[in-house]
Amino acid sequence: LSRACVQVIMRRKMLWALFCLVLALLPSQTAVMSVDLGSEWMKVAIVKPGVPMEIALNKESRRKTPIAVCLKENERLFGDSALGSVKNPKFVYRYLQSLLGKKHDNPQVAFYQKRFSEHQLVKDASRGTVLFRNSEEMQYSPEELLGMVLNYSRGLAQDFAEQPIKDAVITVPAFFNQAERRAVLQAAQMAGVKVLQLINDNTAVALNYGVFRRKDINSTAQNMMFYDMGSGSTTATIVTYQTVKTKDSGTQPQLQIRGVGFDRSLGGFEMDLRLRDHLAKLFNEQKKTKKDVRENHRAMAKLLKEAQRLKTVLSANAEFMAQVEGLLDEMDFKAKVTRVEFEALCADLFERVPGPVQEALSSAEMSLDEIEQVILVGGSTRVPKVQEVLLKAVGKEELGKNINADEAAAMGAVYQAAALSKAFKVKPFLVREAAVFPIQVEFTRETEDEDGSRSLKHNKRILFQRMAPYPQRKVITFNRYTDDFAFDINYGDLSFLGQNDLSVFGSLNLTTVQLSGVSSSFQKHMDAESKGIKAHFNMDESGMLLLDRVSTIELLIESQGFNLATLRLTSPTL
Repeated sequence: LSRACVQVIMRRKMLWALFCLVLALLPSQTAVMSVDLGSEWMKVAIVKPGVPMEIALNKESRRKTPIAVCLKENERLFGDSALGSVKNPKFVYRYLQSLLGKKHDNPQVAFYQKRFSEHQLVKDASRGTVLFRNSEEMQYSPEELLGMVLNYSRGLAQDFAEQPIKDAVITVPAFFNQAERRAVLQAAQMAGVKVLQLINDNTAVALNYGVFRRKDINSTAQNMMFYDMGSGSTTATIVTYQTVKTKDSGTQPQLQIRGVGFDRSLGGFEMDLRLRDHLAKLFNEQKKTKKDVRENHRAMAKLLKEAQRLKTVLSANAEFMAQVEGLLDEMDFKAKVTRVEFEALCADLFERVPGPVQEALSSAEMSLDEIEQVILVGGSTRVPKVQEVLLKAVGKEELGKNINADEAAAMGAVYQAAALSKAFKVKPFLVREAAVFPIQVEFTRETEDEDGSRSLKHNKRILFQRMAPYPQRKVITFNRYTDDFAFDINYGDLSFLGQNDLSVFGSLNLTTVQLSGVSSSFQKHMDAESKGIKAHFNMDESGMLLLDRVSTIELLIESQGFNLATLRLTSPTL
C-alpha cells in the first residue's frame, strides 16, 4: 500500500476507536449531520450507523463549499456553481452572516450595501429588517437565503450518507446575540432541518481538540487558547480541560469556556478586498481602456476571485503574477504583486490581531502565563504576517498547529450531534458553554419614603453575568406585587465592546414581559401565603434565552403573555 493509503486507513481506525460509537440496533436509527457555517464557507460532516464521522464531499468532490446562492430566471444554483455565474453578480448572494437578525437601519446593513453595491437592499415593511430585491416581483430575506443554503447542505449530507437526514448541529459565532441565533434557527426551520443544537464554533473546535486527547485530560486543569481567524471575523477563546466527577457517569473529561475575545470584521475577506482594490488600481493605471474597472460589477467579481487566489499564493511565495483574461472590454490583465505590498495594504488589519487575545484574557481574568498553548484555527491564520504578529503578542516559543484548521469545528459539531442523537452512544465529554453578553431584568416599583410620599424606583437584577455558564436555569423573584406589572429583559453592561461592535449590536432590549391576571389570581386565593412572583428563565444549549413560566410559590399565574416562545418572538419578529 502507498503511504497515502496507509494514512487514510490509520485515520479511519483512529476515528473509529476514538469516538467509540456504539450503535443502538433500532429500526429508527438514522444519520445525523453538522454544518459549520462560516461567513464565506461551510463544511458539512455526517455520522451514520456503521460509519465513523466524516466530512461530506460536495458535488465537486471538495471538502468545503462556498456559501453562495444564485437566483435567476427560475434557476437556483449553490456553491461553486453559483460563483461561476460572475456574469450576473447581482443575482449571487454571499456573506449573509453579517445581515442575520439585523434591522434595516443597522450600520452593518449600510456597510454591506457599500461593499456589495450590485445588490439592492430594501426594508421589510412588517419586520423592519432587510430584504434583497431580486426583481420587481421577488424579494428575499437573509434568513430565506440561508434556509436555501441549509437545505442544500442537507442534500449534500444525504447524498454522502445515502440516507435521509433531518437532525443537525449547526455552528454559529460565539459573538452571535439572541436575534442572530434566532435568525439561524428560523433559516433551519424553513429548510426543514431539526436543530439539535446551535453550538458556538469555538466550542466545537475545543470539543474536537479534546476528544482526540481524552487520555491526556486529568484532574489538573489545562488552559488552552484557540485563535480562530476566518474569512469574516476573528475569535480568541480560552478553554480549561480537566476531569470532573458526575453523579450518573463517574469521572468524565470536561471543557469549560473561560474567556472569549473577538473582532467581528477582522478576517481574510477584508484582506481579499484590499488586494482586489489594489489590482483594480493597477489595471486602471495600465490604461488599456477608458473605462474605470471599479464601476463594472462583473470585472470586480473577477478581480476578487483572483485576489483570493493571490492571497493564498503569497502565503508561501514572496511574489506572484496576478492575471485575469478578458477582464474588461476583452482586455487581459497581468501585474506582479509582492508579499511586502500585500502586508503594507493590510498593515492596519495586522495591528488588530492581538485585540481578541487581550479581550479573552480580560473576560477570563487570566494572564498569558496561565495559558499552556495557543492553537491556530481558521484558514486566515495561514497568512505569515498574522502568525508573526500573534506569536509576538502571546510571547510563546511557537504557535500550535496540531489541529485541522479548516475542519475542526465541523468535526466537533458532528461529535456533538452523535452525542445528542438517540441512535448513537458516544463516550461522554462534558461541555460548559459561556454567555458572552450579560443579560439583566429591569423593572420599576413604587416605594414609600419616610415622609409618606411615594415614588418610583428603577431596579436591575443580573440574570446572566458575562461568561456565565449555560445551559442554566435562573429564577427572579418579584416581591410585594399584587397587581399587574411589567418588566424588561435587556442586555447588561456592554462597555467591553468597542464602539464599532456596539453600533452594529442592535437593540439592547430583548423583550418586555407584561404580566396580567396577577390581581385576580391573588383575589381568588386570599388565604394562600405568597412569597412573591417567580419568573423562571432558561438559557438552553443553543444559547437561547427562554421564559419558561411565571408563578407564585403556590400557583401558576394564568396569562397569555408568556410561554416557551416569548423570547423567540422579540424584535425583530420572525
